Amino acid sequence: MKIICPKSKLVNGINIVLKAVSNKSTMPILECLVIEATSDHIKLIGNDMELGIETLVPGEVLIEGTVAINAKVFSEIIRKLPDSDVSIEVDENYRATITSEKAKFNIAGKSSDEFPYLPVIEKTNHVTISEFTLKEVIRQTVFSIADNESNKIMTGELFEIKDNRLKVVSLDGHRISIRNIELKNSYQDIKVIVPGKTLNEVSKILSGDMEKEVNLFFTDRHIVFEFDNTMVLSRLIEGEYYKIEQMLSSDYETKVTVNKRELLDCIDRATLLIKESDKKPIIVNVNDVNMELKIHSSIGSMNEEIDIKKDGKDILIGFNPKFLIDALRVIDDEEVDIYLINPKAPCFIKDKEESYIYLILPVNFNAGAN
Repeated sequence: MKIICPKSKLVNGINIVLKAVSNKSTMPILECLVIEATSDHIKLIGNDMELGIETLVPGEVLIEGTVAINAKVFSEIIRKLPDSDVSIEVDENYRATITSEKAKFNIAGKSSDEFPYLPVIEKTNHVTISEFTLKEVIRQTVFSIADNESNKIMTGELFEIKDNRLKVVSLDGHRISIRNIELKNSYQDIKVIVPGKTLNEVSKILSGDMEKEVNLFFTDRHIVFEFDNTMVLSRLIEGEYYKIEQMLSSDYETKVTVNKRELLDCIDRATLLIKESDKKPIIVNVNDVNMELKIHSSIGSMNEEIDIKKDGKDILIGFNPKFLIDALRVIDDEEVDIYLINPKAPCFIKDKEESYIYLILPVNFNAGAN
């Protein structure tokens, strides 16, 4: 095999497939990426058995062939070469010679025969969405998946499609994030659980361009994302997602409209007084005049007042400040509406169209101690 590629394009391709390369595996072949050179393409492939990525790299194929090469070593070498064209030549013993200007490396590769190539998916059941929208949807929901593997369902996000609506849901037992998107076309019903790890990696690769599109293909076990000469294939999480409809009440006793930036900055300041090991709530006191936010910890205390528009009853309620910050950070609206029922019921942050809904459970606190 012999190929010549511009270094910048090669580095970009390597960065994409590295997201699917295993760092430590009992199968050394999974620590490799595969370079596949044919008459019509140069393809890089990574697969850790949960997530697989293929991407095409522009370049010239002088001799066709395939090689598996340690991804970490290969990546570091290419990254540190001069900013010029890179020549990669592989002999019959899979020894790779990498040359750029006056730099020359010889490293051992191996046959790709044992490499687990991505399964061929029948691409019939698909949905099209813009790169910008998919990247935004992931950003606005993925923070509230659970990071603990003991509950596999919570480590993924529900992707549910009905007609021309896409609903994406994540939850971790303390909060729920929902995004509702209107698609350009109608599709048959789909309901799958996509691993959060996959979504995080896809989000890093997506350009976020409004004009570019992603095709999503679904099977019983896999989801495929196709965009920009790249294909990402992931296993789905098996099982039934939680029925959250009964938690999404439209009732409220108090509605607060507040400037998002002011509220976010205020809570952010309050967290300066909380150690990571502490689980101190931020106390929210809503009255006719304003919203008062208070925090009291071993480091000190803070209280601040924010102007609001209020509809309904006064309320005193406590929240984990991180959960409020996570939700507010991903909302792009200048003002947010917060719906409250009582100090023990969840609050809802949502817009009128319910294109986003953030449910956050309150925390108990001793009102007298704060």
